[in-house]
Order: sequence, then structure tokens, then C-alpha cells
Amino acid sequence: MASSLIPFALVVVGLSLLLLLLVFRSVIVPLKASLGFLLSVAATLGAVVAVFQRDWLASALGVAETGPAVSILPILVMAVLFGPAMDYEVFMVSRIREAHVHGAAPPETVLAGSRHASHVVTAAALILFAVFESFIPGGNTMLKPIAFALAVGVCIDAFLVRMTLVPAVLALVGRADWWLPKWLDRLLPDLDIEGNGSRRIGRKTARTVTARPRPSRSARPRASPHAGCLEP
Repeated sequence: MASSLIPFALVVVGLSLLLLLLVFRSVIVPLKASLGFLLSVAATLGAVVAVFQRDWLASALGVAETGPAVSILPILVMAVLFGPAMDYEVFMVSRIREAHVHGAAPPETVLAGSRHASHVVTAAALILFAVFESFIPGGNTMLKPIAFALAVGVCIDAFLVRMTLVPAVLALVGRADWWLPKWLDRLLPDLDIEGNGSRRIGRKTARTVTARPRPSRSARPRASPHAGCLEP
């Protein structure tokens, strides 16, 4: 199982890098999201080791027996947490990018995006935490570590990584958040999932239609030189 963990992690992280690179057309955002996901997985596995192997807070959590966790736990945690982690990342960064597209400065973009997306991320994380936590009290020795890992992993990724570290990194980096090399910009397809390009085209079209062209000087009617003269 240990031999398949590293290839599986490379596939998961590689897919997240590629998808976020296509969606947000940035180098910093995919790297930050992938590193944050690996940080969430590492912290989750550390919490499992602390409770179920080091016997820290085991009695408070209702863990009667401690011992090694199942070997499939790291792969299972990585596979299940990947979906919520990328969802929370898209929720947060989409709002921030929307404010950036409308011309806001980097501090204002982070504040606006965090203010609007934090409610959605908080609600989604609490729902998943309640589902996973409900399996801890009545689960067996095999199910308890898995439920505990998923419940803790969702909270770590949502509240510490996506809602704390992500806005902090974006605010520190500034306008370089959306930097993309020109050669890579030409190679990547423009997905435009938020419709930003459509809005710009629509505004340009509206301005073109509403603007009334001025008649050229040559097209203006000239007065006849005999106008106003009386014939004898």
C-alpha cells in the first residue's frame, strides 16, 4: 500500500494543478491550492497518529482501544478530501478573481471574495463534519480512525487552509496572483467559466450600437450657390 501512495498522490496533485491552471489561468493559485491540500492531508494523518497511536485525547473522544490504523487510510483520506478541498478553493478564489476582473485592488479583492464565499464554505464544511463525526461514537476500531480523519481533515482544510492561508497568501502576493507566462497563455484554451470575456464583449457591443456616428463633412448637404437669388 505504501508503494502506491506516492503515485496516487502525484496523480491527484497533478490533476489539481492542471484543472486550476485551466480555470484561473494563473501559476500561483494552482501551486497554492495543491500545497494547501498536501498540508491538510499531512495534518489529518498527524491527528490520527496522535489520537489512535499516541493516545492523546483518546478517552475524551471515546476511543477505548488504540493501535495502528488501517493501511488504506492515507489513500482513502486523500481521495475523499480532494473533492471538498477543490470545491472550497474554487468558491474562495472565484469571488476573489471576480473582484479582480472588475478592477479592484488586491486587498479589496481578497476582502470581497472572502466576505461572500466564507458563508458557503463554512456551511458546506459543517455539514460534512457532522456526517463524518456521527460515525465516531458508535463505530468499530476500523471505522473510527477513518471517520475521525475525514471529520478533522474537512475542518482543517476549510477553516485553516482555505479560509485563512489562501486569503493571506493572495493578499501578500498581490497582483502577481494572476501572473501567467505569455507562451503558456497562448497554449492554454480559454475556458471562461465565469463569463468574464462574454461580459466584456457585450459591453463593447453595446457601446458600438448606442454610439451614433457623426456624418462626415463630405456627406453634409451643400447649399446651392443660386439659392436665394431671384430670376429677372
